[in-house]
Amino acid sequence: MKIVALAGGVGGAKMADGLAQALPAEDLTVIVNTGDDFEHLGLKICPDLDTVCYTLAGLANPVTGWGRVDETWKVIQNLEKLGGPTWFQLGDSDLSTHLERTRRIRAGQTLSQITYDFCKAWEVKPTVLPVSNDLIQTMVLTRGGALNFQEYFVHQQCQPVVTGFRFLGVEKAKPAPGVLEAIEMAGSVILCPSNPWVSIDPILAVPGVRETLSAKRVVAVSPIIAGKTVKGPAAKMFAELDIQPSAAAVAAHYGSRPGGGLLTGFVMDVLDSNLAIQVEEIGILPIITDTWMHTPTDRLRLAKEILEFGKMK
Repeated sequence: MKIVALAGGVGGAKMADGLAQALPAEDLTVIVNTGDDFEHLGLKICPDLDTVCYTLAGLANPVTGWGRVDETWKVIQNLEKLGGPTWFQLGDSDLSTHLERTRRIRAGQTLSQITYDFCKAWEVKPTVLPVSNDLIQTMVLTRGGALNFQEYFVHQQCQPVVTGFRFLGVEKAKPAPGVLEAIEMAGSVILCPSNPWVSIDPILAVPGVRETLSAKRVVAVSPIIAGKTVKGPAAKMFAELDIQPSAAAVAAHYGSRPGGGLLTGFVMDVLDSNLAIQVEEIGILPIITDTWMHTPTDRLRLAKEILEFGKMK
């Protein structure tokens, strides 16, 4: 059965890796958020794409989950001595990715073409697609004004109070080649345990994506466990938007298929078993399991459970 995963961030990358272990490569397509992409030091930076690809290639830093393993930092150290901006850390090996991507984009190649070539070079077997080749910019609306996502997330370390989100350019963006086709061919679609607001919502906002998903079995994995996120600011964002952060809140965010939303199933951690009835009342079938992914073995186990669950609904 063909599977599509929508992913962004470290949690999405880990889930994609578990699915890649569990499935034949030809049966898995990972569609990745590009709303985090931005230009820095004149370079095209694609944080979510790179985190997913590095993880699938076995190149990701196992401690941080992002960046490259065995990284060195000579360029950024020398940049700091020269007074350049160092708030967004680019390791030496990682920098080569951004240099070559930028060169190819300026030569007229698309992001999906470049991603395909990079995955081939890194021996990534599943298909990895940016959701769009067009520029989409996630803006975090805060009490102090609108911030580019990386400014909010990295430079200001998620400190500003969030009031909403805007995805600039998404109305005119087109799905990258293969995105809608992969969803149409999929037996199930999995929303990875990524931030719903800034990792999954930008994907869903691209014209045609949500509409194509409406005919599919869609299962989401909660990124919130016991009221907290494993990594990232999702729980903080829910709270600042006056929504109690919980697995049930994530399920309600996506909505149930009977209620006009997306989900037919929802995966939540054993620590949130008391919230299962709330998810059921929304009209979504829950599965309760251990959703922590400390090791590649954990990722594989969870992926297998989700795939079996997806067949049920």
